[in-house]
Amino acid sequence: MLSQQINDELTLTGPDQPAGKLLRRYWMPAALSEELIGKRPVVPVTLIGEKLVLFRDQSGALGLIGRHCPHRGTDLCYGRLENNGLRCPFHGWHFDVTGQCIEQPAEPEGSRMHENIRTASYPVVEKNGIIWAYMGPGQAPAFSNLDCFRAPDSHVFAFKGLWECNWLQALEIGIDPAHASFLHRFLQDEDPKDSYGKQFRDTADMTDIPMTRVLREFPRPKIEVEDTDTGLRIIALRDLGNGTTHVRITNQVFPCAITIPISNEMTITQWHVPVDDTHCYWYSMFTSFTKPVDKVTMREQRLKEHRLPDYAPLKNRANNYGYNPDEQDTLTYTGMGLDINVHDQWAVESMGAIQDRRHEHLGKSDAAIIRFRKLFRKAIAEDFAPFSYDDSAAASVMGPRSIDVIAKNDEWRDTWHKRDDDRRAMCSWPAAF
Repeated sequence: MLSQQINDELTLTGPDQPAGKLLRRYWMPAALSEELIGKRPVVPVTLIGEKLVLFRDQSGALGLIGRHCPHRGTDLCYGRLENNGLRCPFHGWHFDVTGQCIEQPAEPEGSRMHENIRTASYPVVEKNGIIWAYMGPGQAPAFSNLDCFRAPDSHVFAFKGLWECNWLQALEIGIDPAHASFLHRFLQDEDPKDSYGKQFRDTADMTDIPMTRVLREFPRPKIEVEDTDTGLRIIALRDLGNGTTHVRITNQVFPCAITIPISNEMTITQWHVPVDDTHCYWYSMFTSFTKPVDKVTMREQRLKEHRLPDYAPLKNRANNYGYNPDEQDTLTYTGMGLDINVHDQWAVESMGAIQDRRHEHLGKSDAAIIRFRKLFRKAIAEDFAPFSYDDSAAASVMGPRSIDVIAKNDEWRDTWHKRDDDRRAMCSWPAAF
């Protein structure tokens, strides 16, 4: 159980709130690159409670500036893309990508008033299908050398989805290995050949044991948590009862991301980004260590479950997440279809917009959640941003290592390291550790 004060400290993201201040000291996904494809590359962005407009000017430069014109407050999402900037249609005030007003055509000839007008603006960087923003104080930190950033664009697929809940419960489901045995339990196994781009539908190892069977038949993992140079490593061990153990290595990437294995060739790094206190986006980067990803197939898979332009899921509270009691009897534990994102969405949204943690009861299977909250509160209390790097330090921060493997009971540590070493050795792009 947490007090209301601590729960607020962890969840509220306004610019003057402890969590909001800390999250702003990291690069955050602001939009998918694909959202700026088209004749008019201008999109509204609400990020950590701030209403902004993202645009690409005629030179290709990106701007992320305040959404409301500082003159009379009109919506700059309807602005005209002109002269390498965005012009408000109300009175013609013109802003460049830095938020500086460079022209006020209705003002008297020779007026220099515009020189003192600047709207909010934030630095943005485009990496492998996602546009990132830094909203914190001082100089932006360097990007670390995570696999999803070092891999070529051809080997990374990016997507996002909207959830109607606070960012923290969205993150915490990703660092909870025990839930997969129940929430994502499939009562029938699928042919792994049909599993491309789908988590928990592949084989657990180089054997023929489907991950769905491992999760279903061995629901009581032993969980260990270790410190890493990106956050936390979460180790879930399932004793298979025959002298072997299924080992699943996932990571919490501070402050609001996870890295998890999706198959022997691919990982997902997923950020849980506050829109405001009661809504968040998950942004996923699927990274392939072998051949280029099939972006067309992966996007088509996800567009069957999401609508544009807001990437909201088609299954939601309004239609009971597609719940079917007959399916719950015969096919899935939830009765909500085969897409595990829907399962996760139901779980985190059903807690309420902001989970009331005054009434929760955590157990040993919640070790990673407990550890992360302590780490996050420590960062708030000490007013620092752990795992925030300068240029020299960032280059050495790689990985994180995430993998599924089956090993002999007394050899699991060496085995999972070797499996990851082998995967990186055959990598089709430089994937040093």
